[in-house]
Amino acid sequence: MTSPAGLPPTGGGSGERQRLKLLAVTACPTGIAHTYMAAEKLSQAAERLGVDIKVETQGSIGAENVLTDNDVRTADGVIIAADKDVDLSRFAGKRVVTVGVAEGIHHPERLIEQVRTAPVHGGGGGGTSTSSSTNSGGSGGGKERSVGYKALMNGVSYMIPFVVVGGLLIAISLSLGGHTDPSGGLVIPKDSFWMDVNNIGVIGFQLMVPILSGYIAYAIGDRPALVPGMVGGWIANTGSLYDSEAGAGFIGAIVTGFLAGYLVLWIKKVEVPKFVRPIMPIIVIPIVATTALGLFFIYVIGEPISWVFEHLTDWLGGMTGTSAVLLGAILGLMIAFDMGGPVNKTAFLFGAGLIATGNQEVMGMCAAAIPVMPLGQGLATLIRKRLYTEQERETGLASLFMGLFGISEGAIPFAAARPAQVIPANMLGGAVAGALAGLAGVEDAVPHGGPIVAVLGAVSGVPMFFVAVVIGTVVTALTTVALVDVSERRRRGQAMADGLAPQPELALAGVSAGAGLSVGAGSDGLGTGGTATAHAPAQRTDSVPVSAGSAADASPDTTADRSADASTDASAGTSDDDEVLSGYLTARTVKVRLDSGDKEAAIREMAGLLAATGKVTDVEELVAAALRREAQGTTGLGEEIAIPHAKTDAVTAPVVGFARSAEGVEWGSLDGTKAKLVFMISVPEAAAGDEHLRILALLSRKLMDTGFRERLMTASDKAAVLDVLREIR
Repeated sequence: MTSPAGLPPTGGGSGERQRLKLLAVTACPTGIAHTYMAAEKLSQAAERLGVDIKVETQGSIGAENVLTDNDVRTADGVIIAADKDVDLSRFAGKRVVTVGVAEGIHHPERLIEQVRTAPVHGGGGGGTSTSSSTNSGGSGGGKERSVGYKALMNGVSYMIPFVVVGGLLIAISLSLGGHTDPSGGLVIPKDSFWMDVNNIGVIGFQLMVPILSGYIAYAIGDRPALVPGMVGGWIANTGSLYDSEAGAGFIGAIVTGFLAGYLVLWIKKVEVPKFVRPIMPIIVIPIVATTALGLFFIYVIGEPISWVFEHLTDWLGGMTGTSAVLLGAILGLMIAFDMGGPVNKTAFLFGAGLIATGNQEVMGMCAAAIPVMPLGQGLATLIRKRLYTEQERETGLASLFMGLFGISEGAIPFAAARPAQVIPANMLGGAVAGALAGLAGVEDAVPHGGPIVAVLGAVSGVPMFFVAVVIGTVVTALTTVALVDVSERRRRGQAMADGLAPQPELALAGVSAGAGLSVGAGSDGLGTGGTATAHAPAQRTDSVPVSAGSAADASPDTTADRSADASTDASAGTSDDDEVLSGYLTARTVKVRLDSGDKEAAIREMAGLLAATGKVTDVEELVAAALRREAQGTTGLGEEIAIPHAKTDAVTAPVVGFARSAEGVEWGSLDGTKAKLVFMISVPEAAAGDEHLRILALLSRKLMDTGFRERLMTASDKAAVLDVLREIR
């Protein structure tokens, strides 16, 4: 297939290229869901269009599938689908189109077409923010996120871990080491162990504001802006430097971040002698920008910003009765609207930023609203089971679990499947919870929500906090059930009017693998210990694929499975055509019926399967290596999939096995599903890099295909299984 006409190539390859070669980088502020969704959508669109593409994901666990110098040299164009800062300097001389990450999810084909006419990047500046005007021609009518949004989200994404760690350590130290003081509140004895824990948490909190400022500046002015941004943020948070009691807080940090970034950009444009240029980014620019920004903030803008912040705090602190109810309702609506999206983050950042000023009521309103969505959707699956499939009910249990820990993303699968019914119900419940918390004056000392913060002692007014959460949850559940019921009746009525028998609706377009695996910004699809999760499909998503579990009933029965496994290699075939994944998976490493009922036994059985290839020198060491990997974090992806893997010299060459379990094996997947499709990968230590990632990438990408999983579940025997597995390429 020839490459599409109309794109003047900028690659460095020789001869006439038969296929267009593109590169892409995807990134979102939290680096969990949209990063990987955009990567997968771009890859799928490129495959449909006959285009070669390599996608680098800049997720919460770092950059994966990193683009090499050779990749860039031979590429015809580059797509940047990101809502945070991405270094563009390496793409100088290439056609670059820069858009928001949502465009990569919703319009991947359009982006591939836009690369044809995208301007060539000149190499100026270090990040997307510095090149946005250059690339706007390819952004599709203003779809690219603004410079300000990207910079702010970049700062927020780096700030969140400091906020969470600092806040939870403070909460733990207060709840376990504090005692009631007659004047009110909890007091930790000095020189105690828990005071040391508290002090560590305070340090995390103190770093929150400089980190926010520094990484806003970094997104705009690259590395030279990092120091002035962080120092400016520290100054903004230290009111004593400019005669302020409270300081300018996070508002001041946002101001210093933007000022530092644009000041550095301006200094970069100043013409200097050639001998000075090498020291400009590491000495001259940081010193000049830090000094100028610091003095400007102290003598000119620090006090006015502090005055605004103090009066805002006083106004919020004085909101009681009706005004507090209104503020709580508004914050609850924002928290519930997109469950981790930009609107949610805006409300969360507002509440979190005010904690350091002593105003904890705003965060109390947010904390009460945060768990309402997952708890409400989980409750809905329990009180009206007939409206939900078995898989949806299992997802509902996982959603309830996540709600207890304040993870609002647990409701995303339900919202993705029924947005018209679920999102309004979520917003109504969130508004009710926020309003009740505001009315009761609930306070939260930790930038987090859900019952967990109350258990840890971070919430004052605990009874009313739980009242707000429970009422909001019930409102969300009942509203969801009512709206879904109306929708179902309308659908069945339309079906009867058309003369068709109503069919059961798979209302949830998949299992909550994404939500279940998004516990905290650091979660990865295969646990926390490996880089092998670069392309794991089980990330938090806005739309999730249909579960293979729906096909479980159609899977072969036990007798048929055992008979299929007993079939000879002659019937299954052992020719080269039966080799999958470059020959690493063959007929000898496929088992239609997995006999084991628990994880460890299943891994041991899979290791025995791999040993049949003659590439395993020590089965016990292979099992031990796989179990050590499981101890770092489950390799159960959700969606009834598990991919245990081991990097060990107990194998002489990469080898992959597959087995299917009719009953499912409990693998610890956070979406609550048992593993029915189990792939085991083992590679020697020497192949633990690119080859390990390549195998995982091929597998995980293909397993996102709903039809592929269903075909794999329903394949009648080993030969049929291999026919399906040959689709992996």
